Amino acid sequence: MSTDNIHKTVAEASSLISWDTWDRIKHTESFVLLSSVLFVLLFSYAFGRAPVVSDVFQGYHGLAITILIWSIFALGFNLLLGQTGLLSFGHAMFFGTASYAAALFAIHVYNDPLAVIVVGTLAAVALGAVAALILLRLHTVYFSIVALAIGQFLYFLAREPLVEITKGINGLEVPRSAVFGVFELEHQYGGLLGELVVNNLYLFVGVFFVAVVASITRIRKSPYGLIFKAIRENETRTAFVGLDVWRYKFAAFLLSAAIVGLAGGLMAVNTQFAGVERLYWSVSGDVVVMTVLGGLGTLAGPVIGTFVFFYFKGIVNGFPTLGNYWLLLLSLSFTTVVWVYRDGIWGMITALTGALRDPRELVAAVRARVTGGDSTGDAPGGED
Repeated sequence: MSTDNIHKTVAEASSLISWDTWDRIKHTESFVLLSSVLFVLLFSYAFGRAPVVSDVFQGYHGLAITILIWSIFALGFNLLLGQTGLLSFGHAMFFGTASYAAALFAIHVYNDPLAVIVVGTLAAVALGAVAALILLRLHTVYFSIVALAIGQFLYFLAREPLVEITKGINGLEVPRSAVFGVFELEHQYGGLLGELVVNNLYLFVGVFFVAVVASITRIRKSPYGLIFKAIRENETRTAFVGLDVWRYKFAAFLLSAAIVGLAGGLMAVNTQFAGVERLYWSVSGDVVVMTVLGGLGTLAGPVIGTFVFFYFKGIVNGFPTLGNYWLLLLSLSFTTVVWVYRDGIWGMITALTGALRDPRELVAAVRARVTGGDSTGDAPGGED
């Protein structure tokens, strides 16, 4: 082989593993889908049972399932706020309504988990269609506050006037049968599969998580998703080019309600309980914190933010002495991250990994931080 051929082969090999190649691969739908599948398969194991890693996290399997469900909630909320720019302080209305609809259907009609979740999701979509007719007439803070008011109206409605149906503060117990009469969600696996996923319930939730990630990725990369972004950036200019802005905002609102409703139905199936607290305003506030902390407008950000939030709430909360201040510690972490990186934790990760590609850029970033300069402007963006 000649020297020229050797140089050509080396050049071709280096081009295959270049940063540009990686940047192209990581944004493809296939890569996102594969990453979400691997995340589901490894998350519970790494969080609760893996040697060394689980000792650091001190997590457990039940919390891993909860994080996956709330991640679906956060992803649905992020589709509305991060993609379309509509800030809702009342998204708990879809979460709680779906839980109640799923519970009532399971109690009085049919308790197959899949059917229960479908009914919960459809109930959230129906509520979303009604709420959108009111909310999409409003803008900015008025949209946010009226969404909060609708959510609180439903909370008090479920707590007092409809107590015969909802059981008020006592909530409803949700019966749960096997999926299609075959797959028991309580069934636990042995061997490697048992180490990774433990039981069918985790697989059941994980399948929906992957489906939601894949769906949102498709939406973000579609012409519809681009129009959502255009509305977020400048609603007036979007209308000037001949697009029906209200129709696209309505579609975004219904899609968000459907995904959040899916999370509500899954929570009812997971806990076998539906309570009025899932309609409360603090639930809407929590999901805002998760989304902004992780990275608004990104795909991985809401999942990261949900993990951090529930790590503080479910793990740090149990530490001696320190656990009494878990909410204060979370608030300090949230303020620090968002103050330094407007794209949240995911923005911090992408900025650091981007700087590591070029040591000189990393040194410049550190110097800017020390001297009080702004080093985020040229860092890779948080949009994923």
